[in-house]
Amino acid sequence: MSQFGTNFCDNFVKARYEDGAWQAPELVPLEPLQMHPASHVFHYASTCFEGFKAYRWSDGKARVFRLADHATRMQGSARSLCLPVPDVELLSDMVLQLVSRQVEDIPAPPSSLYLRPTLIGTLPNIGAAAAPSTEALLFVLASPVGDYFAGGSRPLKLLVDDKRARTTEQLGSTKTGGNYAAALGPTLAARAEFGVDQVLFCPDGDVQETGAANFLLISDDEIITKPLDTSFLHGMTRASILSLGRDLGYTISERNFTVGDLLAWAPDYEAALSGTAACLTAVGTLVHNGEEHTVRDGKTGPNTERLRKALQDVQYGLAPDPHGWLTEV
Repeated sequence: MSQFGTNFCDNFVKARYEDGAWQAPELVPLEPLQMHPASHVFHYASTCFEGFKAYRWSDGKARVFRLADHATRMQGSARSLCLPVPDVELLSDMVLQLVSRQVEDIPAPPSSLYLRPTLIGTLPNIGAAAAPSTEALLFVLASPVGDYFAGGSRPLKLLVDDKRARTTEQLGSTKTGGNYAAALGPTLAARAEFGVDQVLFCPDGDVQETGAANFLLISDDEIITKPLDTSFLHGMTRASILSLGRDLGYTISERNFTVGDLLAWAPDYEAALSGTAACLTAVGTLVHNGEEHTVRDGKTGPNTERLRKALQDVQYGLAPDPHGWLTEV
């Protein structure tokens, strides 16, 4: 299978917002978008997106994971960017229409169909820096993907940056491309200088997240992660791991902690990144002030493996779905 996120289904679905209302969605063959060069998105970054997966079970039917929750999160992103807000029902119906059309293209687990709803401002006005886009386009792409880490994941190495933030405080919980662009430069520089995989952004010593994933510390009986605020993304995989961890008897500690705390706990706790693409991936090494700190024994820990398996078993239909996260197509 091709590189993650580069192979697309033959169709996509789109809906326009114009004259103060959303128009009926259209399922059409995948094609380039025709847009005016003055479109708001090109000049003022009025764009947000979501990313989640559909799985095809052994019965041949597809299940979409946490569809309504992702649609609700997209509404929050749209509001924060002053874009027209799509109804949960509208976006959900668009996703289900596309998945239903492409169900035969969904590979068996651990592969899946990655879904990417995107909302952009299309008003052609280069004088609208201080005004919202009153026209918009919502579309959903579908991409068959394999296991993010072909051949198995390896523990990651992170640079602990105790000065810079991943993004601005007011947009941290907005899923917008600008946040990822802001993290790209520091991440590439850290890879070149320190040989790390990602940067763990900890502004003023406050442990937050990496460029594209939430951060957790895990012991045999506790999961520690930063409490939700507007400074970082409210990851759906993070939320799912916390719910399943609670079901399995872990104490869930959503609290702020510092870089000093992190380095003091590293010998005893497992560390992991959570996200849609990589699920739950172990962190084996932290680099801070030029010094490497091994997380436990530097390997994927048993609790990380246990929690990842618990989540994937629900997604793949190997375990019950007690939280009602799956929508059958």
